[in-house]
Amino acid sequence: MSEIFTTLGFGWSVGLVLAVLFVLAYEFINGFHDTANAVATVIYTNAMPANLAVVSSAIFNFAGVFIGGLGVAYAIVHLLPVDSLLGMDSTQGLLMVFSLLFSAIVWNLGTWYFGIPASSSHTLIGSILGVGGAFAWVHGNPILQGINIGKATQIMLSLIISPTIGFVIAGLFLLVLKWIWPKHKIHRTSNEQVAINNKKHPPFWARVGLIVSAMGVSFTHGSNDGQKGIGLVMLALICMAPAYFALDMNSQSYDLQRTQDANRHIIAIYDRNQALIGDLVDFKSDVNSNEDLFSHCSANTVLPSMALLDKRLSNVTSYKDMSVAERREIRRLLLCIDDTARKVAKLELPKKELESLAKWRKDLTKTTEYAPLWVIIAVATALGCGTLVGWRRIVYTVGEKIGSSGMTYGQGIAAQATAAVSIGVASFTGMPVSTTHILSSAVAGTMVANRSGLQSQTVKQILLAWALTLPITMLLSGCVFVLANAVFG
Repeated sequence: MSEIFTTLGFGWSVGLVLAVLFVLAYEFINGFHDTANAVATVIYTNAMPANLAVVSSAIFNFAGVFIGGLGVAYAIVHLLPVDSLLGMDSTQGLLMVFSLLFSAIVWNLGTWYFGIPASSSHTLIGSILGVGGAFAWVHGNPILQGINIGKATQIMLSLIISPTIGFVIAGLFLLVLKWIWPKHKIHRTSNEQVAINNKKHPPFWARVGLIVSAMGVSFTHGSNDGQKGIGLVMLALICMAPAYFALDMNSQSYDLQRTQDANRHIIAIYDRNQALIGDLVDFKSDVNSNEDLFSHCSANTVLPSMALLDKRLSNVTSYKDMSVAERREIRRLLLCIDDTARKVAKLELPKKELESLAKWRKDLTKTTEYAPLWVIIAVATALGCGTLVGWRRIVYTVGEKIGSSGMTYGQGIAAQATAAVSIGVASFTGMPVSTTHILSSAVAGTMVANRSGLQSQTVKQILLAWALTLPITMLLSGCVFVLANAVFG
């Protein structure tokens, strides 16, 4: 690691360290802002002592980040269009990271201070879209050109649909519990349990259900939100120290051969389906032309990029054998090639061809969509440590201020189990979702199903935060980037 700082020099080394620390600070805040939702019901219902619940949640968050994969991490990175990533130099990359993190941290701290369960995911996505649009505007391009519209739409639909699903499923889950055990102790609140039999804790099986579902939410939260931090760290490292992080420097000769082989198989798929993909791939382009390959991706650069990648990988057995410029070149080629392959995958090609394309795309991006072990551990630790502080405000809101009456044990189990499964499915499919929105809406769904009513003031606050988060963070991060670029760019 020391050679990285020696190569970068003092100024850039300080910038790189600060960028990573800012990301870890964001994850720390995310820990006590979002993870409080994971332990809210288990603490409120006295299923676990607060300190034990928070420590256990921190451990499960750490585990979720550590083994959760990288699908969500690179979904966040790909919110920026490929042309922005290609045209970004180290200075602008650094300014983008600091601008979006400043915006995300300010909004997260503000909503936490007022005890509003706002979404860190929503905050981060808005901040990224803001700096992406500002980057395009600074370079004289339309703002929308700085945003990956397809990926942004996909993620925003996920953020809209997932809370709705959580509301409905949690409500139905509670109705099933009430149908199976209509007069069971599981449908008492903590205060009712104390008043009836003077017992502080829930019945045994209700307690088990609350604890297991709470730890499930913590684990899946780590596997989803923790990956976002990993994606941000990698964005900072790739922009500022491409010599060491643009590609996975631990890749073996076999990995390079795998990438080259995938590139050749994708070319073969294109050749077999020329009539269907003619709008995305210009088959008349000169494959020996290197002009404009690294400024943008278009139909006429696809085949030249693939030909050049094959040529470069034929001459080396390790990325360590390449110069810094060659490593950046390889990464840019891979970004463009995969961007086209992603678009082709949405066309109506034969099923077998689409399955093959999906397989070869994984091999193609194996050495670019990665994260060093220390990055995963650092993000997991920051998220876990953040869980240990600041949870009280959100716990009170989730437990008492969403419904008109206190939460029952059955409601806690239904809400948490729904959130854990929903977030887990999203992580598996590589989609960023909001733990806060899913759990809050699930709690609201159980309140409606239980005919407990909803506190309109709290619901209005949550909806208002949901509606304002995106435009405010986009505007804030975009303005910060424009200002920073004018001063330091």
